[in-house]
Amino acid sequence: MTVKDMLGRSGVVSREEALNILNERLSVFNLTSQEISISAALGRVLALDITSTADLPEFNRSTMDGYAVRSGDTFGAAESRPALLRVVGDIPMGTMPDRSIVNGEAMKIATGGALPQGADAVVMFEHIQPVDTESIEVVKAVAPQENVTLAGEDITKGERVLSKGHVIRPQDMAALASMGITRIAVFGKPRVAIISTGNEIVPADTFPGPGQIRDSNSYSLEGFITLASGIPVKMGIIPDDYGRLQRALEDAVQDCSLVLFTGGSSVGTADFTAKVINDLGPPGVLVHGVSIKPGKPLIIGLVKRKEGNEQIPVFGLPGHQAAVAICFELFVKPILTRLTGAISDPALEGVAPNRTVKAKLARSIPSSPGREDHVRVTLEKREDGLWAKPVFGASGLISTLVKAAGTVVVPVNKIGIDVGEDVEVRLF
Repeated sequence: MTVKDMLGRSGVVSREEALNILNERLSVFNLTSQEISISAALGRVLALDITSTADLPEFNRSTMDGYAVRSGDTFGAAESRPALLRVVGDIPMGTMPDRSIVNGEAMKIATGGALPQGADAVVMFEHIQPVDTESIEVVKAVAPQENVTLAGEDITKGERVLSKGHVIRPQDMAALASMGITRIAVFGKPRVAIISTGNEIVPADTFPGPGQIRDSNSYSLEGFITLASGIPVKMGIIPDDYGRLQRALEDAVQDCSLVLFTGGSSVGTADFTAKVINDLGPPGVLVHGVSIKPGKPLIIGLVKRKEGNEQIPVFGLPGHQAAVAICFELFVKPILTRLTGAISDPALEGVAPNRTVKAKLARSIPSSPGREDHVRVTLEKREDGLWAKPVFGASGLISTLVKAAGTVVVPVNKIGIDVGEDVEVRLF
């Protein structure tokens, strides 16, 4: 059955259905790549697999300060019956031992030092007693390979260490450096156009006249896009004029991989947005209305570039700030992540990408059935744990976002959440 909202618009769908519709129609290809230094690689997405060209470590090395020994020489050693070994040398850091050891011999070694031939374990300083300058007593036996890292134990030559689509973390930068890899191929960051719309919208650095409001959404989107590894491209403020909106969209899709309309909250602005998306299709508008609050008037579409077959996702975001923030997190960010080339870990499929905390609800939240509510909350630490306090207010109130620590989701099949119930807070 077709559902209509209060404005007569049809086709309102669930959050999951809206994303599925776009994901099934969107093809991501021809991602550009570039070579960069690993010093600039944090958060970037690998364009090629990384394979080790050598074993790590490249030699057997000690994991403790002590003496390199043949483990068999220590078997049965105890404080009451120590094993006597002859010290035949000291292994300087950064060099390979100049000789091997045989039965009854030991060499002094530091953490990270290379084991001499013949040695298969390291006795820690705490478990030896000096006898004289040339001999020690071992008071605790060591097993073969104890306190030792073998060559190739960390990473083996030819092993795929990082896969295409992996997002580089600090520990990955260290692994690359350990393998001697200082430059890597990464996907280019997708450019995201921000088109502010509405006759009532004026630049943030001007004094608004009667009925006018400053453009704030483009700035929040600038931040959201940057945090999601995109490049924001602000294309200015366009009034509710079909021709100008059409030209702005045509320009945006030639230069960007994703387009966001934002600003005006009037029905006229939404209608203009939907029309220019449809006229620049196919397929045009895929979704017009989602059963969430805030964010119900969301528009999702695909338009085609003049040259080639590539289709560009376009979102018509509601004008209110809270709705912009929620819609970006739920709809835009997953698509933008696809456009970065990032591939998520299959083990994390279905796991919320947000950091979450458990809390008790400090005040009941009412909700309407058939709608997924995203309620802004503050957090309060009490003796019995965290409590989430709803921040009620219209979705156009920016202060509710500034005060809030995150959101609590009321599922579509619930009519609310009672005070004192356990909730999961999705942190901003």
